Amino acid sequence: MTLNVGDQKGGSESILRAAGELDDLPYRIQWSTFTSGPPLLEAVNAGAVDVGGVGNTPPVFAAAANSKIKVVAASHGSSAGEAVLVKKDSPIKRPAELKGKSIAVAQGSSAHYQLVASLRKAGLSPKDVKLNYLQPADALAAFTRGRVDAWAVWDPYTSQALDQSDARVLTTGEGVVNGLSFQVAAPAALDDEKKSTALKDYVDRLRRAQDWVHRHPDAWAKVWAKETGLPRDVALAAAKRTRGTAVTVALDRAAVASEQRIADTFAELKLIPGRFDFSSFVDTRFNGGLPPSSTAPRTYSNSSPGKAG
Repeated sequence: MTLNVGDQKGGSESILRAAGELDDLPYRIQWSTFTSGPPLLEAVNAGAVDVGGVGNTPPVFAAAANSKIKVVAASHGSSAGEAVLVKKDSPIKRPAELKGKSIAVAQGSSAHYQLVASLRKAGLSPKDVKLNYLQPADALAAFTRGRVDAWAVWDPYTSQALDQSDARVLTTGEGVVNGLSFQVAAPAALDDEKKSTALKDYVDRLRRAQDWVHRHPDAWAKVWAKETGLPRDVALAAAKRTRGTAVTVALDRAAVASEQRIADTFAELKLIPGRFDFSSFVDTRFNGGLPPSSTAPRTYSNSSPGKAG
């Protein structure tokens, strides 16, 4: 039996492989890599992918389009890797100074909501800026060549830009976004007894792999550096800032309510067709005894780099 899994750069396959969770699979995994969450969920909707990992916003856009998706697992991590970047020599010092500026962002990505939320916090709306909807590779090129004034993105792209281009962080998602990410499945896969069993096993393996990454950030950084081209020290800092902080949590009422607020925000801004009930796109069968979604992300002790704090 084959489970078709959608992935993103430096994502689930890398973590599972590094943690040794792909060594004894009772089924086969066919991996497909996507540039961001929205195209991944298009593949889930089309039935080409059984399950895939995305940030907090792609499920909102997919659900708003009445896509055939079900959110089946969640994790809560630091939002420090969700950033709005500007050039080091940019005159922009505060988010409020983005008014009238051009900003690259992948439409419907977690960075899209982080940007909207950061603009709101600064007293601005998307109408006050010039949005350039670009996938990460094109956005990096536009940002590097000065064709946009800022770039809203997520790790590992944040770390790559800081290392490989003349970038600095203007603001991050900390305190403005919910820090949730999800595994999203096709209803047809959930309705298939064998695939549903495989999906349960898969999300359990991801949970164990996330635990492994937190305990072994140096080993994970080595893998991530190889995959992303980041220097190992940059990859280690990124691992401790983002991937190593994630904890698997329940898809509870608080998580659903938080996603509903994101959906309502985009509906209010007329960036999705209208309001809808996010809970109807959630399946909680894999919740088990997982901790609540409010469980704080993991951290690292400053005095013990490479060890859990």
